[in-house]
Amino acid sequence: MSANDNPKTVPNALPDGYRFNEFEIKEVIGGGGFGIVYRAWDHQLERTIAIKEYMPVSLAVRAADLTLELRGERFQKLFNAGLNSFIQEARLLARFNHPGLLHVLRFWEQNGTAYMGTLYYSGMTLKEWQLTSPATISEAWIRRLLPPLLGAISTIHQAGYLHRDISLDNIQIQENQLPVLLDFGSARKEIGNLSDETEIMLKPGFAPIEQYSEEGEVEQGPWTDIYALGAVLHSLITGNPPPVSVVRCIEDNYQPLTECQPEGYSLPLLHAIDCALAMKPGDRPQSIDAFAALTDLPVSDVEAVVNSFPKPGEPSALPVEEPIEVTAPVVMAINPASASAEPVTPRAVRRLSPGLLALAAIALLAVGITVWLTNRPDAAPEQVNTRAAAPQATTVAPEATVPAALATVYLKLASGESVTLNGQPVEVKSGSSGFAALNLAAGQYKIAVSNGSQTHSQSLTIDKPGTWLINPGN
Repeated sequence: MSANDNPKTVPNALPDGYRFNEFEIKEVIGGGGFGIVYRAWDHQLERTIAIKEYMPVSLAVRAADLTLELRGERFQKLFNAGLNSFIQEARLLARFNHPGLLHVLRFWEQNGTAYMGTLYYSGMTLKEWQLTSPATISEAWIRRLLPPLLGAISTIHQAGYLHRDISLDNIQIQENQLPVLLDFGSARKEIGNLSDETEIMLKPGFAPIEQYSEEGEVEQGPWTDIYALGAVLHSLITGNPPPVSVVRCIEDNYQPLTECQPEGYSLPLLHAIDCALAMKPGDRPQSIDAFAALTDLPVSDVEAVVNSFPKPGEPSALPVEEPIEVTAPVVMAINPASASAEPVTPRAVRRLSPGLLALAAIALLAVGITVWLTNRPDAAPEQVNTRAAAPQATTVAPEATVPAALATVYLKLASGESVTLNGQPVEVKSGSSGFAALNLAAGQYKIAVSNGSQTHSQSLTIDKPGTWLINPGN
């Protein structure tokens, strides 16, 4: 398994030296909102393994006796649903024997939660590889990587399952350069399906539009994983994922790779990626075999995978470097029903509310707007000068004393609506996407939107850099 977070920042972890019979925890190697991963030593077989613990931090905490305690009785249903999905995922992975899939050695329940022991995979994720060795990424390198990866995904699909979480940081490149597709994240998906209060950890740019929809609204299938795979390849080639799918629903700014024609890459490969990233599920390749045919590559079976990569002890081209921790920009989504803001990491989004497409687009746009505007500056909504949007308590003195803009605030603005900031009218217009933008310094603000007959307002505090999305019109 691979670490996604800095081990020192993972809360509620078991201490080093903790024993599960023959397994002794040596250190935390990663964690996130729904689980913690440890490096452990198997005293019976004398080998290093990885142990993953089901630990949804929004629902439970670690008690003094190291068991998990719910944060409240109301979380029992969600916790149990995630736990059952975690158990089913362990059983599912244990069924597979493909070298490109995470191999589960053992599963057990303890401490009021569940654990799975897996092989310990050394190496680095594709995300870490891209950061540390971008010069090694080429079409030849990608074509060597793809057949075993396609084989692993195909194995899942043939068994009647989907991965639903393929991304740069969920593909591990071992020291022999064999790719391994890591865990499915079933627990977080199940919890997200059952609760509008709990964030689904979708990765913007990698998740297709059907994953943002209510269960059953848009059918998911192999094409869902194919979109994510296309996003992985797009990121490797261009250095950035494609625009977030929910943003593309508002205004599709995806630039086909066949038009950009990145240097060193063939049109068949670029065309296959463009097809994989089609917005409509029916426009994508419907199977891994169909995608492989577009790229003119085979789907490697187990024997081909094993025989095509260096054996243990043979030299490897993998550079030995420490993983790099990346800090993403802060993005804020504001609840229209309150004046408070909740931080949303670029990997966390809300489920769409039934029948509220416009509001859903607003709520989900926040996670991708920073990336989108960075890549497409000409598509950004018209912005208001910071000085015109300063809070009333701020005295505008000479040029040098004007507070620097700290955050960009986006709001939906219909034709004919006007905006006031702390009671003062501001000149702002919405762009082609229907959103207007305010560049604001740190401070307290009350933003009001009026259509002549009705006025809706919302207060917010800006105390950190980032992008904010509000909806005072509801």
